[in-house]
Amino acid sequence: MKKSELQKVLTVAVLAARAAGKLMRQNLREAKVINEATSHDIKLELDVRCQKLIENTLAKAFPRIAVLGEEGDTGNTGEELRWVVDPIDGTVNFAYGIPHACVSIALQQRIKGGNYESVVGVVLDPFQDELWTAIRGGKSLLNGKPIKVSKRDKLADSIVSIGFAKSKASTESGLPYFAWLVRRVRKVRMLGSAALGLTYVATGRLDSYIEGSVSLWDVAAGGLIIECAGGKFWTQPISGKCKVRMLASNGLLHGKLKLPR
Repeated sequence: MKKSELQKVLTVAVLAARAAGKLMRQNLREAKVINEATSHDIKLELDVRCQKLIENTLAKAFPRIAVLGEEGDTGNTGEELRWVVDPIDGTVNFAYGIPHACVSIALQQRIKGGNYESVVGVVLDPFQDELWTAIRGGKSLLNGKPIKVSKRDKLADSIVSIGFAKSKASTESGLPYFAWLVRRVRKVRMLGSAALGLTYVATGRLDSYIEGSVSLWDVAAGGLIIECAGGKFWTQPISGKCKVRMLASNGLLHGKLKLPR
């Protein structure tokens, strides 16, 4: 797509994110309707409502582009272009009334080998009124102003965010990794929103973010925002629908970190 077309894509994605963000703000302190609950996650009725609102907004401008979303897909997500949407990233935080959750929307384009790369990324934190945007090849912006990753190059000075699932295999690898990491960095954080974790790296609030298993819709927008802010973003597909391992950093720390086994 041409740059002028990507700018239109960005404008529409921001409009969709703000519409969903408004619903999130209105419902943070309200009783939540839970559609599904597991030992490690919650699915809310509001997740579905927010995704539908996003889909409708995107479809008005781009009716032929499919949506790959946490709450289901629309259209053929194997076409050249596709939206990747997480209507509420940080659902457990949101369900418990913790105002640390966001809307994540990316447009991805198919590249050689049949893989996809994000060409537009939008992450909105409706509670802090912070909007991160990026177009591939351009700068990452926070509320319209350029941002850059941190310049910290020593693990001992760094703040690193991590996340891992509650499965037996994940905890058996994740807990020893946590012990390894906490001895080498200034602080370790577990924030509960992958997309916000990535934007915090892009903004220099965090120096790295590591996940042993995360979904594509959690990281598709934030990964691009990190890259356009001068950082590094690496993923590797693992078993499970749209699941990846992930290492994101300011670039200076990338070779000094490792992933849980």
